[in-house]
Amino acid sequence: MKIAIAGMGYVGLSQAVLLAQHNSVCVVDVAAEKVDMLNRGISPIQDSYLDAYLNKPHLRLRATLDPEDGYSGAEYVVIAVPTDFNPRENAFDTAMVESVIRQVLRYAPEAVMVIKSTVPVGFTQSMQSKYPAGHILVSPEFLREGKALYDNLYPSRIIVGTDLADPALTEQAHAFARLLQEGAEKKNVELLVTGCGEAETIKLFANTYLALRIGFFNELDTFAELRGLDTGSIIHGICQDPRIGQYYNNPSFGYGGYCLPKDTKQLLANYRDVPQNIISAIVAANSTRKDFIAEQILARHPRIVGIYRLTMKAGSDNFRQSSIQGVMKRIKAKGVEVVVYEPALREDRFFNSRVIRDLDEFKRVSDVIVANRYSDDIRDVPDKVYTRDLYFRD
Repeated sequence: MKIAIAGMGYVGLSQAVLLAQHNSVCVVDVAAEKVDMLNRGISPIQDSYLDAYLNKPHLRLRATLDPEDGYSGAEYVVIAVPTDFNPRENAFDTAMVESVIRQVLRYAPEAVMVIKSTVPVGFTQSMQSKYPAGHILVSPEFLREGKALYDNLYPSRIIVGTDLADPALTEQAHAFARLLQEGAEKKNVELLVTGCGEAETIKLFANTYLALRIGFFNELDTFAELRGLDTGSIIHGICQDPRIGQYYNNPSFGYGGYCLPKDTKQLLANYRDVPQNIISAIVAANSTRKDFIAEQILARHPRIVGIYRLTMKAGSDNFRQSSIQGVMKRIKAKGVEVVVYEPALREDRFFNSRVIRDLDEFKRVSDVIVANRYSDDIRDVPDKVYTRDLYFRD
């Protein structure tokens, strides 16, 4: 069976490798460098499992820049293109998803399309109505940065949304789910086939709950820091309750990355005519936390502040909307010089701040070193380091 994947980010690439274990898979992307890397067996993103699996000889996987080549003859097309949040429209920008739908209808009109991109509630149904000739499903992903393939191989659950009133499309939803189950290493993965709106809503609420946990423990940490209390002891005591649990409780500078900032804003936008208090507070709490962190750093009266790594977490090369960038911008707005140490950067400047590639020089010139996540790299300058990372694990 031929399966096509639109998009070569974390979602698209991990889906491609998962499905290429038992199917012929072609990834379509617009970035020539990424296409070339994948065709040479090199992962264009940092993910240890991807690196290992791309070297397996039985994998039937290739990439192309040509949509006609990629989509023609495909039985399934997985759509995993970006849907950034547009603050002016107060909604996800779904133009790329719809563009792929039109291309698939042109080159593979019988293919079943599966939207993996995160979309607003109601979007898939609107596409089914707008393009009645298409066969369109939605299947939210639940991946961690740096562990995208692992989370496909050992998924917590598989969810596929369909038009439950359409027996043929509902059977296609079950068939696609079986393809995901076939590629997974984990057995007996829970499968849930729902309506499209329910599947879209599950994704937004799941990520917003994770953002809520981050915001909760960050505000606990803010309280403890201002009251001179031991954050770690408080968190340990709270999380001994099995209903709360010892997970997702490490203080940080706020939530960031590909999903949580935009998904929380999109869910809030979907609440336009629905009473709520908590969802808007989750969005607002992230800005409040960055304000507080910046104030704590500035209270040390530094001449130069060093930003140690822009990435969200260890084992990731992604620093898109990372929380430390928000802190950095607040510090710069007060006229304090900021320098950056980030090996993943190719440029000499980042947001008009000097990038220092020599770690020793970076530590020498920085009066305060700001680290969202601690590292042994800065263990020798403890008096300079400002971090709220308690557990050194994520």
